[in-house]
Amino acid sequence: MRAAYIERLGTPEAIRHGELPDPRPGPTDVLVDVTATTVNPVDTFVRSGVFRTPLPFPFVVSRDLVGTVAEAGPGAPGFAVGDTVWCNSLGHEGRQGAAAERAVVPADRLYHLPAGVDPRTAVAVLHPAATAYLGLFTHGELRPGETVVVAGAAGNVGSALTVLAVEAGARVVATAAARDADHCRSLGADAVVDYRSDRLLDALREHVPNGVDLYVDTSGTNDLGLAVPLLAPRGRIVLLAGAASHPVLPAGALYMKDCSIRGFVISHATTGELAEAAVTINRLLANRRLRPRAVTSFPLSAAAEAHRSVEQGETRGRRVILDVRGGE
Repeated sequence: MRAAYIERLGTPEAIRHGELPDPRPGPTDVLVDVTATTVNPVDTFVRSGVFRTPLPFPFVVSRDLVGTVAEAGPGAPGFAVGDTVWCNSLGHEGRQGAAAERAVVPADRLYHLPAGVDPRTAVAVLHPAATAYLGLFTHGELRPGETVVVAGAAGNVGSALTVLAVEAGARVVATAAARDADHCRSLGADAVVDYRSDRLLDALREHVPNGVDLYVDTSGTNDLGLAVPLLAPRGRIVLLAGAASHPVLPAGALYMKDCSIRGFVISHATTGELAEAAVTINRLLANRRLRPRAVTSFPLSAAAEAHRSVEQGETRGRRVILDVRGGE
């Protein structure tokens, strides 16, 4: 099979495109003919070694896929040849990735794609949407009627956060560049504040006079000096980006309001948590509420170029897809 793979950790130039032996599924696995995969920032972290995780070499890159079932093991009930399926948790913790014509997926990490959903549309939103679900509900414990500040709401994860929070009955106050305000409102944000404002804290307070129940920053800035004063009693801050950030924590204000800060990375999510997220993701894919804002597509042979574009920030919020089947 054709695959994009590495034989050592390194820069995007370490990625090779060539032939590897077809993988074989175990008794609880499913063999999938891959239609498309993606390049997430975390994929560049895995490839470079910034995010350390067990890797078998040669290692096929990427973690998301949409494809069709080619073969299902006897311990993989519910999957039949020809089923359209998806996964967003390959390519780390010893599992080979998805940037290949075929991939082996453990049955408990594979989900059916709803009928009528375009595979390339779906693959573009799987990772941001799962991240958003875990941030809002698994770790943020969001409840209907609560108020959420989504910092960086125009980005991939920020857009998914906004859609999922609004769909769950929360009120969203977004921060974004002024040019992205209409986009954030189209997703359901109740108010949008320019994150470049010289009086950002005051501007946000105008929209949340009773405080914020949940504050999620997708930018990685993690400005706790801004977030903590905005929190309502027992408010929560969820950190999901910015591994190198070292913000100052107003600890007194945090504990005096019974507030908390929680962090997570999606790579540590359990199969149960991912399966729970998949239920909501499928529902929102089926009703067309989850869609990428913009997509850049590369052929599988250009995986190194795609990684380079993501790493250098050239995609500017666009989702990057590796089109394995070339639009077939």
